[in-house]
Amino acid sequence: MFAPVLVWLIVFKYVPMLGISLAFKDFRLALGVFDSPWVGLNNFQLMFTSPLLLGIIRNTLFLSVASIVAGFSFPIILAVMLNEVRRMGFKRSMQTIFYLPHFLNWVIIGGIIVSVFSIENGPINNFLVALGFEPFPFLYRPRSWTVIFVGSGIWKGVGFGSIIYLAAMGTIDNQLYDSAEIDGAGKFGQIWHVTLPGIRPTIIILLILSMNSVMEVGFDQVFMLQNAIVRPSSEVISTFSYRMAVSGQNYSITTALGLMESTIGLVLVLATNQFAKLFDSSLW
Repeated sequence: MFAPVLVWLIVFKYVPMLGISLAFKDFRLALGVFDSPWVGLNNFQLMFTSPLLLGIIRNTLFLSVASIVAGFSFPIILAVMLNEVRRMGFKRSMQTIFYLPHFLNWVIIGGIIVSVFSIENGPINNFLVALGFEPFPFLYRPRSWTVIFVGSGIWKGVGFGSIIYLAAMGTIDNQLYDSAEIDGAGKFGQIWHVTLPGIRPTIIILLILSMNSVMEVGFDQVFMLQNAIVRPSSEVISTFSYRMAVSGQNYSITTALGLMESTIGLVLVLATNQFAKLFDSSLW
């Protein structure tokens, strides 16, 4: 029964790894993967000496870390709030509202965000104009664009991310809450001393898994929100690889970037897992 899964894994996951060799070659389409000349570490040297590529790596790291740091706590907060709701009808309605953005494509989400923050007919700028202020180009200033980028990612993922924490909270023994209440703990005291310690292993495991994407920023989100004015501060590895592969047909440097991205993610996952062993919550 496992044989079809194993075959699929080998064909679609391991065989494509042969393409990693492009990172060490000057790939030419006419020659193919195996006959293209080897160039050693030249692509990696270019990666760390080119101001353009260094800027792209810096943008990727900044946007990814900002998204993880700013967004990691929101699913926990939402899960705690939903867990405290006792009216099931209201709770289910709120869950539906918060879960819905996850199931919408970034094309739809991006269109909504661009419309909301439009400098001409966006409701936010219309409100500012009504108050006597000048319209503000939210999507054309690097700082405000970054805030919108991070905020939209949180909005889209917070509901679905809270599901895991809600499931973890469901395993906490209710007698612990009763004991805390007898000891004089209020609602916030119960959350701090019972709920959060109860889901700590889940928090640590999800933190370990999130380290894998430190150097990854979703292509769809950046591509839909990006424009020519903020491109110098918003161009990331995924969008750069797309432009280089489609227009420049430079597959070697994009493969080198992807290999570096995966290697850093692997190192961070291993390091975070070692740190998690201090709390007896490591993955292995």
